[in-house]
Amino acid sequence: MSMAAKKALASFPKVLLDEVEKWGGRKQTGVSLRYMTKFGSQPTSRNLVFSAQFLHKELPIRIARRTLELQSLPFGLSQKPAVLKVRDWYLESFHDIRSFPEVKDTNDELGFTNMIKMIKVRHNNVVPMMALGVQQLKNDIYPKARKLDEIHQFLDRFYMSRIGIRMLIGQHVALHDHNPQPDCVGCIHTKVSPMDVARNASEDARAICLREYGSAPDVNIYGDQCFTFPYVPTHLHQMVFELVKNSLRAVQERFMDSDDIAPPVRIIVADGLEDVTIKISDEGGGIPRSGLPKIFTYLYSTARNPLDENLDLASADRVTMAGYGCGLPISRLYARYFGGDLQIISMEGYGEFNILSVRVNPTSFLPADKIQKLLDSFLE
Repeated sequence: MSMAAKKALASFPKVLLDEVEKWGGRKQTGVSLRYMTKFGSQPTSRNLVFSAQFLHKELPIRIARRTLELQSLPFGLSQKPAVLKVRDWYLESFHDIRSFPEVKDTNDELGFTNMIKMIKVRHNNVVPMMALGVQQLKNDIYPKARKLDEIHQFLDRFYMSRIGIRMLIGQHVALHDHNPQPDCVGCIHTKVSPMDVARNASEDARAICLREYGSAPDVNIYGDQCFTFPYVPTHLHQMVFELVKNSLRAVQERFMDSDDIAPPVRIIVADGLEDVTIKISDEGGGIPRSGLPKIFTYLYSTARNPLDENLDLASADRVTMAGYGCGLPISRLYARYFGGDLQIISMEGYGEFNILSVRVNPTSFLPADKIQKLLDSFLE
C-alpha cells in the first residue's frame, strides 16, 4: 500500500477499520424479487421497521466486502486517487450505518431511511469515478500488461454488488411513497411495458446525441405495445439507453460527413414465454473482429475517454456519449442480475446487432455463488 493510501486510511479510526474486517467476513443474505414484491405490497409501519432492521444488518456486510477489496487491488489500482475516493465513500457509508442505533420503532425507521437515502446519493458517481481510476491505471501500465483478468473480475463483482446494494436501498426508500404509480411495488413494476421503456430510453439517448453532435439518427421501434411483464424499469431503461446511445454514436460518426441520410437505429421487442428479447441494430460500421473480445472489458472503448483531458474528480458526473469503457459490461451485469444476458454481434463494414434478453418472470436474483461461477467462466 502506498504512503498516500496509508495516510488516507489513518484518517479513519482503527476501531472502524477493524470492524470493517469483521463485517466483511460475514455471509450476506440473498433476497428474491418475488419476496420483495410480496413484502412490499403491504408497506405497513411494522413491515417498514422490519425492512430497516434487515438493512441495518445486511448493508454493512455488503459495503465492508467491497471496502476490503478496494484496499487490495492488483497493479496498484487501489492507490489511484479516484479509487481512494471511492474507498472513502464506502468507509463513510459503513461508519454511518454502524453508528446508527438499533431500529426499534417508526421514528427510528424514518431516520434510518433518510440516512441510507443520503448514502445512495453519496455513491451516485461511483461508476465514473472507478472508470477514472481504471483510466489512470491504463495510462500507467497499458499495453505492458496484456492480461488484466484480476481487474475485470473485481470490477464485475464490484458493480454487481453495487447493483444489489442500490436495489435494496432503492426498494426500501420507494416503499415510503404515499402515492405510488399504478402496479408499482416500490421500484418494482409488475406490468412493465418494454415498448414504453425502449421509447423513453431512445429519446434520452437521442437527446445526448443531439447535445454532442447537433443532430441524431432516428430510432424506429417495433413490437407489441400491449405486452407487459414484471421487472425493475430503471434497470431496463439503463440497458436500452446504453445500447441505443452506442448505436447512435456509431451511425452519427459514420455519416456525419456524408451526403447520405443517416439510417435509423432499429429496435425490435419480441415477447416470449420465458424471455423478452430486445434487438437493437444499426448501420454504424460495426467492430473489427480483433475488437470483439474486448468489448466487455473495462479497459477498452472505441471512443476517446472523456476523462483524459480533465482529471478533476468532481467532473465525473456528466453523462457523455461514450468513452468510459464500462457501459457494455455493466449493462450485461444488469441483464444477468435477473438471469438474462447481453450479446453483441458485429458485421464489420455494416453495423452491429445488440441482443438483450431479460427474464419474463425473474422470480429471484441470481444467487451470489452462481453469479461468481458465471463471471469466472467468462474470464477463463
